[in-house]
Amino acid sequence: MIDAADIQPRGIERLEVRKPMARERFDPLAREILALKQKLNAVILAHNYQVPEIQDVADFTGDSLGLSQQAAKTSADVIVFCGVHFMAETAKILNPAKIVVLPDKNAGCSLEESCPAPKLAKLQATNPNFYTVTYINCSAEVKALSDVICTSGNAVKIVNAAPRERDLLFVPDENLGAWVMEQTGRPMTLWRGNCYAHVEFRRDNILRLRERHPDAKIVVHPESVREVRDLADAVCSTEKMIDYCKTSPAKRFVIVTESGIIHRMQKECPGKEFLCAPVFDAMKLPTDNCRCSECKYMKMNTLEKLRDCMANLAPRIELPADIIRRARLPIERMLEISSQPLENAG
Repeated sequence: MIDAADIQPRGIERLEVRKPMARERFDPLAREILALKQKLNAVILAHNYQVPEIQDVADFTGDSLGLSQQAAKTSADVIVFCGVHFMAETAKILNPAKIVVLPDKNAGCSLEESCPAPKLAKLQATNPNFYTVTYINCSAEVKALSDVICTSGNAVKIVNAAPRERDLLFVPDENLGAWVMEQTGRPMTLWRGNCYAHVEFRRDNILRLRERHPDAKIVVHPESVREVRDLADAVCSTEKMIDYCKTSPAKRFVIVTESGIIHRMQKECPGKEFLCAPVFDAMKLPTDNCRCSECKYMKMNTLEKLRDCMANLAPRIELPADIIRRARLPIERMLEISSQPLENAG
């Protein structure tokens, strides 16, 4: 059997990540977007995995927790959510009277798809003592079935705060759930779901980077598989990755998550070098034996689509009032626990 890592060209750790749009294209589009933002009294929220040009026009760029917090407190009339569908739904749940638009309505998530609400309800019915801790990467209908929502940035805190007398059910990311169990020591039933972009990372590839760059710190997202997490100097959410790289005295980092975050890291951590951990597509060997990780859903949004969704106020996120009411409670519970000092969160 051929190991894809063995046939990577030399220097593969320096694969080019996506570059920002050329200025001659970016500037006129950015001016249009700024004018529309002022006209609509809009706020533009962008996830760390968005293309560089979207990050550059956003009012706030962050991870799921930070974006949820921004959505909860915005005074804008229109929320333009540059991310994937479940994130825009979360903004709508927290702001039912506001207009929420998403540049591409088909920007989905493999985790959301892995956990249909009817299947979750069926599992919950097998144990009335389940307390359902749900990763934010899920549909509004699944949120409505949950006791509390979490993000990768606060999952440990949320689980530590869960009632001790309840049986914990963690959905839908089994890798994040396994990592949280390692951190908290609390047993949980794990839903069998994963992020397709994060399970592509391989231990052998990371080890090769460590051999070539022994001074580099390895920073891994908890949606990665355990054999990759076990190599990490730090396992953390995207926002905490940026904080770690800012404060670490190290000058070189191997980043094991979607490559869109590199753009922000380069802006906020000048003088430091970021190596994007390679992944491979075994179905395309040898023509695509190594590449930077890109979430196909996150990259469906473009600057042109951003402008158009603001101009047309569509695609628009609409949800039934009952789903909004039920889904809002576990999100608000998450935000409340997240705001508590650590000693009061358990």
